[in-house]
Amino acid sequence: MPRSSAELDVVLWGATGFTGQLVAEALARGKHGARWALAGRDRAKLERVREGLSRIDPACAQLPLLLADAQDAASLDALASRTRVVCSTVGPYALYGSALVAACVRAGTDYCDLTGEVQWMRRMIDQHHAEAQRTGARIVHACGFDSIPSVLGTLMLQEHMRAEHGGHLDAVRFYMGRMRGGASGGTVASMLNALDEATKDRSVRRVLGNPYGLDPDPKRRGPDGSDQLGVRYSEELGSWTGPFVMASVNTRGVRRTNALLGFPWGEGFRYSEVQAFGPGPRGLARASAMSAGLGAFVGAVSVKPLRKLVQKRLPAAGQGPSPEQRERGFFEAHLRGEGRSARTGEQVRLAGKVASRGDPGYAATAVMLSESALCLAQDALPAAGGVHTVGTALGMTLVERLRRAGMTFSVETLPG
Repeated sequence: MPRSSAELDVVLWGATGFTGQLVAEALARGKHGARWALAGRDRAKLERVREGLSRIDPACAQLPLLLADAQDAASLDALASRTRVVCSTVGPYALYGSALVAACVRAGTDYCDLTGEVQWMRRMIDQHHAEAQRTGARIVHACGFDSIPSVLGTLMLQEHMRAEHGGHLDAVRFYMGRMRGGASGGTVASMLNALDEATKDRSVRRVLGNPYGLDPDPKRRGPDGSDQLGVRYSEELGSWTGPFVMASVNTRGVRRTNALLGFPWGEGFRYSEVQAFGPGPRGLARASAMSAGLGAFVGAVSVKPLRKLVQKRLPAAGQGPSPEQRERGFFEAHLRGEGRSARTGEQVRLAGKVASRGDPGYAATAVMLSESALCLAQDALPAAGGVHTVGTALGMTLVERLRRAGMTFSVETLPG
């Protein structure tokens, strides 16, 4: 079925889950005119979600409810055939997402999700990229805090460089700055599943450890190495830095973006991602604590007896930050890049900022994912079918949507 003749614009799959309900609320508050529906496997739960949405917008009382099962290919085929876009919040995606992606590829239906599971994204690329190119399905992973600030922040800097100075940036460094947010049971489950896969399968470990593991050709070698694990001082930011927990996902997405676009930023483009903790002894102490704590956490959950003790302190399935906690959350990401102007031959330095109010992984992510789905459904996008990143499929069109939704995407040229 041609996309333009689909019955619906967006189907939200997993609408009864913790994050799914937040995305549903974001769609209910929007003035987008899209024809959308809620989907899951339990009608009674979907009806309760729809009832809650009707208190935001009475028109939501008429939202269609679609039933399907993540393990039933026929029901997923029926789901995918009715809409332009499927928006999925059901994770761990490595356990529950593969059949839905396959159904969307078969139907030529666009798809977006929130996954940060690098090993699963690699499988989807290998299994579906060529067929998605044939059917026209645009499969777009990591449309939330993983990895919109990183991928679209870098794209924003590169587009500014091209438009204002000519040429491209040879390197971009991403610093996650001030932030406040929590974790949900779904996020924890996805992380633990990835660790389990890596423990059992050497090929998964190779993918997770490869800086170019999501490139079209994962055997390609570039200038970037492993993500920062220790503590370093950044002169350009005036801050101590430590490992950023999401760097292993986001860096791969940025590099895949450059590769899929045909290396407009050069095959030698360098990208790194860390968390900034501020200057002085306090910043050093915080960076050191993060570095040590992250290593201790990964070590603990890799040992079964210790994992059980750790899990008791972590959110369970269906749990996450409270409404008050989500409201108080925020994040600020800073980017720095440099390259040589194609017009003057002079060195150019750029500074960028990506920021949002609301818990990064939930309130802000709900906006990012809902706008990604609407962008796929409603905007004129040049991208053809394939397994994309937000940068290659949605690009600056999504940046403009997110700006209108209240997010900050800004860039300036630095002196000297």
